[in-house]
Amino acid sequence: MARFDPPLDGAAQDETRDLRPKFDDDGLIAAIAQDVETDEVLMLAWMNEEALRKTMETGRATYWSRSRKTIWVKGESSGHIQEVADILVDCDQDAVLLKVRQHGGACHTNRKSCFYRRLEGSGTVLSFTGPDR
Repeated sequence: MARFDPPLDGAAQDETRDLRPKFDDDGLIAAIAQDVETDEVLMLAWMNEEALRKTMETGRATYWSRSRKTIWVKGESSGHIQEVADILVDCDQDAVLLKVRQHGGACHTNRKSCFYRRLEGSGTVLSFTGPDR
């Protein structure tokens, strides 16, 4: 499998039309999944080079599990797949935004989104923003 070209320096990275992902020291890039129809942010996960390539090739969101140290395809065991409709890359290419068609819950808690709690005021209390499950 061919590797991505390395990132460019400075403004050249911001302006290039070439995909040159800037993986961190652990070889990872942040991946945000967003519902293509509602724009709701569903989850944040991580991709290594293989996960990004597989996502591009298959149209199924594929991530890197930092805890299990392995590739995983979203919905592989739960059936709650993410069909990728579009991939956007941020300015310096150290994050990607996946516009997805989510089938079932995006969160491992079986909620629609992983972002189901809101920080209340200036304290440390979290309130639930939607149904418990």
